[in-house]
Amino acid sequence: MAEFRILDKDLDRVANAESAGLHSTRAVFRLGLALTFAAVVAIVGTLAGAALSGMLVAGMLVATFLALSIGANDVANALGPPVGAGAISMSAGLILVALAEIAGAMLAGGRVTETLTTGILPADLMHQGTEPATVMLAAMLAAAIWITLATWAGAPVSTTHAVVGGISGAGLVVFGPGALQWRGLAGIATAWIAAPIVAALAGAALLAVLRRAIHRAPDRARAAARLLPWVVGCIAAVLTLNALSLSGVGAPVVLGATFAVSAASVVFARIRMADEIAAGHPGRQMLDRMLGPPLVLGAILMGFSHGSNDVANIVAPLAVLGRSTELWPQAEPTSIRLLALGGAGIAVGALLFGRRLVHMVGSRITRLNTARALCVSLATSLTVLAATRLGMPVSTTHVAVGGVFGVGFYREWEERRFRSARTRARKPLPPEELRRLQLVRRAAVLRTLAAWVVTLPAAGVLAATLAWMIG
Repeated sequence: MAEFRILDKDLDRVANAESAGLHSTRAVFRLGLALTFAAVVAIVGTLAGAALSGMLVAGMLVATFLALSIGANDVANALGPPVGAGAISMSAGLILVALAEIAGAMLAGGRVTETLTTGILPADLMHQGTEPATVMLAAMLAAAIWITLATWAGAPVSTTHAVVGGISGAGLVVFGPGALQWRGLAGIATAWIAAPIVAALAGAALLAVLRRAIHRAPDRARAAARLLPWVVGCIAAVLTLNALSLSGVGAPVVLGATFAVSAASVVFARIRMADEIAAGHPGRQMLDRMLGPPLVLGAILMGFSHGSNDVANIVAPLAVLGRSTELWPQAEPTSIRLLALGGAGIAVGALLFGRRLVHMVGSRITRLNTARALCVSLATSLTVLAATRLGMPVSTTHVAVGGVFGVGFYREWEERRFRSARTRARKPLPPEELRRLQLVRRAAVLRTLAAWVVTLPAAGVLAATLAWMIG
C-alpha cells in the first residue's frame, strides 16, 4: 500500500498554504475593512460639488488595500519554496521579490492595464463624465468587499477575477448590456481557462526532463551539476530578455546583455554546485541544495511576472478615476509613474505582511519537494509572462494550481509506467481502490473550480449594486 501515493498532496499543501495566508494576513484584511469603510464614508459624506475628488480619494484608499493584500498573499507562491529549502534568507528573498514586483509592474504592466481599461468597456465611454469613475470605484469596492468576505469564510479567490467581474457588473448597470465588449470578455475568460492548462503541461514537461536527466541517472549529484547550471542560465536569460525588451533598449543591447547575464549565471551555478559536491552532503540533501540557485531565480522570475500582471488590478481603475477628475487629468493606464505606484504597493504588502506567510509556507506547511516546486514555479512564471505579453489578466495562484495538477498527473502516469516488477507481481487492487489512491481527488478539483467560477458573478452582482447606489 505504501507504493500507492495520493498524487494530489501538493494540491492539498497549496490549499493549506492558502489557509495559512488567510490566517496570517488577517491584519491586512482588518485594514481592508477599515479602508473600505472609509471609502464608503468618503462617498456618502462628499459634497455634490466635490463628488469626483471624493471618488478619487475613496478609490485610492481601496486600491491601497488591494495592493497590500495582493502583495501579502501572493509573495509566498514565489518565495516559500526557496526559503523553505534554505536557498536564500527571508530578508534577502523578500527584498529581491519586492524589487522584481516593481520592475515587472513598471516594465510590463501596461498591456494588461490597457485590457482592463478598454478591453471590457469601450475606450470612448471611459472619458465621459462621472460614469467611468462610478464604474471603477464600484468595481474596486466590490473586489475589496468580496475578498474580505471570502477571507472571512476561508474561500480562496482571485483579485483579478473579482476586479474583472466588478468592472463588468458595474458597466452593465451604468452603460447597459450593449456597452460591454463581450468579445473582450470572452478572450479574458478563455485565458483564464487556457492558462492553468498551459501551466499544467509545462510543469509536467519540466518534471519529465528532471526525472529523466537527474532522478534516473546513476549519479544524481553529477547529473544535476551538468544540467542545473543550464537551467539557471535559461531562467536568467528569460528574465533579462523580458526586462530589457520592454524597456525600449535597442535589440543589439538586449541580445548582448541577455547572453552576458546568462553566461555569467551558468558559470556561477557551476561553481556553486561544484562546492556542494565537494562538501559531501548526503545525496537527497545535496540535490535539494543544488536546486537552490534555480529556485531563487525562479522566485525572482515569478515576482516579475506577478507584478507585470496583477498591477493592472490597481492601476486600471485608478487611471480611469484620475482622468475623470481635474485633480489628476494626466493619469494614463500606461503611465510609468502610475505603474510604479501600483508595483510599490504590492511590494510594500509583501515586505510588511509577507514574512509570516512565507515562513509558514516554506518551512511549516508545504515543504514541497524542491524539484516539483521548481517545475511549478517555472511553469507558472512562463505562463503568466506569456499572458502578460498578450495583455490578458490571469490569476497567478490559479496558474500555479494548474502547474500542481500537471505535475501530479505526470507523477501518476510515470508510476503506472515504471512500476517495479515486485509491485506487478502482487495481486492487483480493485479499480475503485486504485482510483481512490492514485487519481487527483475530484473533491479538490470541484472545490477549486467552484471558487473560480463563483467569484466573477458574485463580484459582478456586488459591483452592480454599488454602482446603482453611487449613481
